[in-house]
Amino acid sequence: MHIAPYDNANTPIVDADHELVPLNYFNIIKLTKGQHFDYAVPGYETCIVPATGTVDVQIDGTRFDGIGQRTENVWDGEPEGVYAPTGANVRITCTTDATETFIAGAKYDRKLEPFSVRADELDVVQYGSDDTKTHRKIKHILGASHHGRVGRLLVSELYTVGLGGWSGFPSHKHDTDRRDENGNIIETRHDETYNFRFRPNYGSGMQMLQRDDGKPGDAYHIVEGSTILIDKGYHPCAVLPGYEMYYFTILGGLSQRSLKQYFQPTHAEQLHTIPGIMDMVAKFK
Repeated sequence: MHIAPYDNANTPIVDADHELVPLNYFNIIKLTKGQHFDYAVPGYETCIVPATGTVDVQIDGTRFDGIGQRTENVWDGEPEGVYAPTGANVRITCTTDATETFIAGAKYDRKLEPFSVRADELDVVQYGSDDTKTHRKIKHILGASHHGRVGRLLVSELYTVGLGGWSGFPSHKHDTDRRDENGNIIETRHDETYNFRFRPNYGSGMQMLQRDDGKPGDAYHIVEGSTILIDKGYHPCAVLPGYEMYYFTILGGLSQRSLKQYFQPTHAEQLHTIPGIMDMVAKFK
């Protein structure tokens, strides 16, 4: 599902128990200096990530000040974030001229402890190559290093490296919890939500969604601010030549936090042609 850019007026773009991606929550809030935004999402843990600007975050009385250092856009420095436990009372206050802040969430029934993730604590992986048109960098805000501190939520920022190319390839899916005949996990159910940005911001790209291997699927024209909801199916995306692409990524698991991707059999041989792809896979575990 493609949600075209619109002024959401600080109301959720993907609310709790969404019919397509019930394991996800997503909001974008825009504030000016001194303004604050209060929220609580019962049944969902969340992560606050400023796209631009700086915010102070208060979670049930615990303060995290000076979160976010980017001024112009998401390419202007490293991300930072704050984890908020399930159902926590959160206040976000803008301390710069303005902020655009993402709130990512995943369904989870236990309450853990809040914490911040600063720029020097990110889990970063770069993979692919210019030759294969798959060169990209992933900055995990809530990644593999946060097991035990987070319930089911994975939050990352993904950047194409260079001008044009593919992301999410080889095509993969994660819509079913299943094991092989030996009991090994071969795929996990994770709902996924993306929000896209482009540099320059009039750039655009394409999100593919193929429900069944070997059968035609759907394609969505994505632009600055597009939101994509993925409940099932193989889902690579691409950016036009001459442009860079970014997407904010939310993953919420049904039965576990670690993501196990199932690669499309018709493209499985590409796993051996793309440098560093298994490192990428490991960082989502």
